[in-house]
Amino acid sequence: MYQENYIIDKKGRKIAIQIPVKVYEKLLSDSEELEDIKEYRKAKTHKSEPIPFEQAFREIEAGL
Repeated sequence: MYQENYIIDKKGRKIAIQIPVKVYEKLLSDSEELEDIKEYRKAKTHKSEPIPFEQAFREIEAGL
């Protein structure tokens, strides 16, 4: 386990936290993965015809 350090204001309220960089990077990675899962689930609920990968890639590259 790691030791987190709280930053407090003049009134003693916790306003920030210091954590090891590796922990921060893991949290960031996990957060991005959860966003991807949410987007996948959202896309999965839309009923539409699939398009070929090559076409999708071209449209993404073209900014469509």
